[in-house]
Amino acid sequence: MNIDHYFCGMGKDKLRKFRENEQMSCVVEPSTEEARLGLELKGNWAKDQFSNDQGLVLELGCGKGEYTVELARRNPHQNHIGVDIKGARLWRGAKTATEEGLNNVAFLRTRIDWIDQCFGPNEVDEIWITFPDPQIKYKRAKHRLTHPEFLLRYRKFLKPGGTINLKCDSEYLHGYTHGIVQMLGLEVEEAYHNIHEQILPNEGILFDVVTHYESMWLAQGKATTYLRFKLDGIEDAMAHWANFKK
Repeated sequence: MNIDHYFCGMGKDKLRKFRENEQMSCVVEPSTEEARLGLELKGNWAKDQFSNDQGLVLELGCGKGEYTVELARRNPHQNHIGVDIKGARLWRGAKTATEEGLNNVAFLRTRIDWIDQCFGPNEVDEIWITFPDPQIKYKRAKHRLTHPEFLLRYRKFLKPGGTINLKCDSEYLHGYTHGIVQMLGLEVEEAYHNIHEQILPNEGILFDVVTHYESMWLAQGKATTYLRFKLDGIEDAMAHWANFKK
C-alpha cells in the first residue's frame, strides 16, 4: 500500500468521525473560550443535557469510552459522562451509545485542565480515571491526573462522600497516588496492586470491562492496579501542608 494513500485515508476517517460527533446529541464540544471561562451546562447537566434529576458519574481521559458506556448500561438511573480531548477516540463510545439508545450517556470533548469550569459544586457523584498517562518524569508531575492540584479541582464539583476510582497499569502512578492520599489523610476504601490476583466481591465492572489500553498491557504481562478513595477534607489538609512547608 502506498504510504501517502494510507495516511490520506486515515485523515479522511478522522474527519468523518468529527462530522458524526457534530451530529450526535450525546457529544458536547465546547470552544476553548467556553471551556476555560465556564461551560453553559455547568451545574445543569442533569436538567439540560439529560432532562432528569439523576446524579453524574465521570470517566476522565475516557478514550473510546468503554467504561462510560458499560457503567451506563449497568446503572440506568445515573447519568454518565466520558471526558477526553481526542474526538476521534470518544467517537466510538458516542456511536455505541447512540446506536443503543443510551439516553444516560454523554461525551465531553475538552482538556481535563479545565474540568472544574465544566461542572458545578456537588454536581458529580463519582469519578473514574482509567489507564491515564503516568507522566513518570518529575517535570511532568503536575500533569498527573491524581496530582494534588487536580484532586483539588475535582473536589470543587465532587459531592461530599463521592469517590474516585483509579484503574491503571502503572505501579508508579498507583504508588504515587496512594502516597498522596495517605499524606493528605484522605480515606482509602480499596487498594490492590494486581486485581487479577485478587478475589474482589461486587467489583465485576473491574473485570468485565477491558479497555483498549488494558488489553495491550495485559498482553505484555503488566499488572492492573486499582485504588478507590474519597476527597473529603482535602482542602484543610492541603492548607495545613502548605503551611508546614513554609
